[in-house]
Amino acid sequence: MSIRSESAEVAEVGAGTDIRAVNRVAQILGLFRPTQPKLTPAAVAAQLSLNRTTAYRYCMSLAAANLLERTESGEFTPGAILLELGAFALSRRDVLAIAPRHMKTLSASTGATAVLSLWGTTGPVVSAVEEETQRDVIVTVRVGTHLSIETAQASVFLAYHPDQLYLDRLQANLPDRDRERLAARAAATREAGHAAHINPRGIAILAAPIFDAHGLCAALAVMSTREVLSTEPTSSELRALLGAAAEITAELGGAAPSA
Repeated sequence: MSIRSESAEVAEVGAGTDIRAVNRVAQILGLFRPTQPKLTPAAVAAQLSLNRTTAYRYCMSLAAANLLERTESGEFTPGAILLELGAFALSRRDVLAIAPRHMKTLSASTGATAVLSLWGTTGPVVSAVEEETQRDVIVTVRVGTHLSIETAQASVFLAYHPDQLYLDRLQANLPDRDRERLAARAAATREAGHAAHINPRGIAILAAPIFDAHGLCAALAVMSTREVLSTEPTSSELRALLGAAAEITAELGGAAPSA
């Protein structure tokens, strides 16, 4: 016979309550769609088989958290956070649809692998790759790879990420010397408009920012051995990279921030 403590039972009940609450929130948010952009608490209650008081409390709590917004007529619509998330999701989908053809041209013109990275929870994540197939030896990276904070792509995100306080918290546990070095790299990236890095294995990477209508969207990079890819500021490879990033930015309706 197993013996369970009272505190363990209380914790389990609390966890179950939290899960049910999250599930209910998901159900409410799932009611909104193009054909149903506004809802009253009564409509929420009817569609989810809730009593009106419960539906009203949920809607007011979601409005307080900026997940919903209450209109003057007492209806609820998607709030600022949901709109931001929707715009973010659309921008990711758009850049992944637009970038590959530019990356193919970029890879062919530079003889290097073109890499598109999006920001994950703690750093850049490789989201698309175009390899230059005419070479006997190819330097590449797998889609889904989480890149180090030391990479050129990371420098682009550190330089242009819209939430610098979030980045500060992300780096809070790093030694002071490392934080200062990353800050210096980010500043140099903003000044130059791109980042360059040669890693200890002799792999050269150039990276440039891509912007959409909401700000920084992705990092576009080329990578190869340093014998193939020049990281000099006057190199033809850098011009090709910056040109491709600018074309993708223009198609996304974005613009690079002024210096």
